[in-house]
Amino acid sequence: MRRHQRADIHSITGQAAIYLSPVNVAEIRFGIELMTHVKKKQRAMGTCKRLRRKPLLRVTAETGETFGVIAAKLTKLGRSADFRIQDLWLAAQAVERNYTLLTANSKDFMDVPGLKVIEVPIPR
Repeated sequence: MRRHQRADIHSITGQAAIYLSPVNVAEIRFGIELMTHVKKKQRAMGTCKRLRRKPLLRVTAETGETFGVIAAKLTKLGRSADFRIQDLWLAAQAVERNYTLLTANSKDFMDVPGLKVIEVPIPR
Protein backbone atom coordinates (compact mmCIF):
# COMPACT_ATOMS: atom_id res chain seq x y z
CA MET A 1 0.00 0.00 0.00
CA ARG A 2 1.49 3.34 -1.04
CA ARG A 3 0.41 6.78 0.21
CA HIS A 4 0.55 9.74 -2.20
CA GLN A 5 -0.48 13.36 -2.28
CA ARG A 6 -3.32 14.47 -4.53
CA ALA A 7 -0.89 16.20 -6.90
CA ASP A 8 0.88 12.87 -7.45
CA ILE A 9 -2.11 11.16 -9.05
CA HIS A 10 -1.00 12.04 -12.58
CA SER A 11 2.51 10.84 -11.83
CA ILE A 12 1.02 7.57 -10.55
CA THR A 13 -1.35 6.94 -13.43
CA GLY A 14 0.67 8.53 -16.23
CA GLN A 15 -1.26 8.04 -19.43
CA ALA A 16 -3.38 5.21 -18.02
CA ALA A 17 -7.10 5.82 -17.99
CA ILE A 18 -8.80 6.71 -14.72
CA TYR A 19 -12.33 5.39 -14.36
CA LEU A 20 -15.23 6.35 -12.15
CA SER A 21 -17.72 3.87 -10.72
CA PRO A 22 -21.44 4.49 -10.30
CA VAL A 23 -20.68 3.69 -6.65
CA ASN A 24 -18.33 6.70 -6.51
CA VAL A 25 -21.00 8.91 -8.04
CA ALA A 26 -23.55 7.76 -5.45
CA GLU A 27 -21.19 8.27 -2.50
CA ILE A 28 -20.07 11.70 -3.70
CA ARG A 29 -23.61 12.87 -4.38
CA PHE A 30 -24.79 11.56 -1.00
CA GLY A 31 -22.09 13.59 0.73
CA ILE A 32 -22.95 16.71 -1.26
CA GLU A 33 -26.64 16.41 -0.45
CA LEU A 34 -25.83 16.35 3.26
CA MET A 35 -23.69 19.52 3.11
CA THR A 36 -25.14 22.62 4.73
CA HIS A 37 -22.43 25.17 3.90
CA VAL A 38 -23.58 26.71 0.58
CA LYS A 39 -20.16 27.67 -0.82
CA LYS A 40 -18.61 24.31 0.07
CA LYS A 41 -21.59 22.56 -1.51
CA GLN A 42 -21.19 24.61 -4.72
CA ARG A 43 -17.46 23.76 -4.88
CA ALA A 44 -18.22 20.11 -4.29
CA MET A 45 -20.82 20.12 -7.09
CA GLY A 46 -18.20 21.61 -9.42
CA THR A 47 -15.78 18.85 -8.48
CA CYS A 48 -18.48 16.24 -9.00
CA LYS A 49 -19.22 17.60 -12.48
CA ARG A 50 -15.51 17.46 -13.38
CA LEU A 51 -15.27 13.88 -12.10
CA ARG A 52 -18.26 12.89 -14.25
CA ARG A 53 -16.08 13.56 -17.31
CA LYS A 54 -14.16 10.36 -16.48
CA PRO A 55 -15.29 7.17 -18.21
CA LEU A 56 -17.81 5.26 -16.12
CA LEU A 57 -17.26 1.58 -15.32
CA ARG A 58 -20.30 -0.61 -15.61
CA VAL A 59 -21.45 -3.05 -12.97
CA THR A 60 -21.84 -6.29 -14.90
CA ALA A 61 -22.79 -9.89 -14.13
CA GLU A 62 -19.05 -10.58 -13.88
CA THR A 63 -18.76 -7.78 -11.32
CA GLY A 64 -21.52 -9.47 -9.33
CA GLU A 65 -19.68 -12.80 -9.50
CA THR A 66 -16.46 -11.15 -8.31
CA PHE A 67 -18.39 -9.37 -5.54
CA GLY A 68 -19.79 -12.70 -4.33
CA VAL A 69 -16.38 -14.38 -4.30
CA ILE A 70 -14.74 -11.51 -2.41
CA ALA A 71 -17.64 -11.22 0.05
CA ALA A 72 -17.43 -14.96 0.79
CA LYS A 73 -13.66 -14.79 1.31
CA LEU A 74 -14.02 -11.83 3.68
CA THR A 75 -16.81 -13.59 5.56
CA LYS A 76 -14.59 -16.66 5.98
CA LEU A 77 -11.90 -14.35 7.36
CA GLY A 78 -14.41 -13.07 9.92
CA ARG A 79 -14.85 -9.66 8.33
CA SER A 80 -18.46 -10.05 7.23
CA ALA A 81 -19.73 -7.26 9.48
CA ASP A 82 -16.72 -5.01 9.01
CA PHE A 83 -16.73 -4.22 5.30
CA ARG A 84 -19.03 -1.71 3.68
CA ILE A 85 -21.09 -2.89 0.73
CA GLN A 86 -20.18 0.14 -1.42
CA ASP A 87 -16.48 -0.49 -0.86
CA LEU A 88 -16.94 -4.12 -1.84
CA TRP A 89 -18.56 -3.10 -5.14
CA LEU A 90 -15.61 -0.80 -5.86
CA ALA A 91 -13.18 -3.57 -4.97
CA ALA A 92 -15.05 -6.06 -7.16
CA GLN A 93 -14.87 -3.72 -10.15
CA ALA A 94 -11.13 -3.24 -9.66
CA VAL A 95 -10.32 -6.93 -9.06
CA GLU A 96 -12.47 -8.05 -12.00
CA ARG A 97 -10.56 -5.79 -14.37
CA ASN A 98 -7.15 -6.08 -12.66
CA TYR A 99 -7.19 -2.32 -11.99
CA THR A 100 -5.59 -0.45 -9.12
CA LEU A 101 -8.04 1.28 -6.79
CA LEU A 102 -7.25 4.87 -5.80
CA THR A 103 -8.77 5.63 -2.40
CA ALA A 104 -8.52 7.91 0.60
CA ASN A 105 -9.64 5.04 2.85
CA SER A 106 -7.18 2.21 2.27
CA LYS A 107 -8.06 0.58 5.62
CA ASP A 108 -11.50 -0.25 4.20
CA PHE A 109 -9.84 -2.39 1.53
CA MET A 110 -6.88 -3.92 3.39
CA ASP A 111 -8.18 -7.51 3.49
CA VAL A 112 -9.66 -7.69 -0.02
CA PRO A 113 -7.89 -10.54 -1.80
CA GLY A 114 -6.36 -9.67 -5.15
CA LEU A 115 -6.95 -5.92 -4.84
CA LYS A 116 -4.21 -3.42 -5.61
CA VAL A 117 -4.67 -0.15 -3.70
CA ILE A 118 -2.99 3.26 -3.76
CA GLU A 119 -3.93 5.70 -1.00
CA VAL A 120 -4.48 9.29 -2.11
CA PRO A 121 -5.50 11.61 0.73
CA ILE A 122 -8.41 14.00 0.23
CA PRO A 123 -7.55 17.66 0.87
CA ARG A 124 -9.45 19.08 3.82
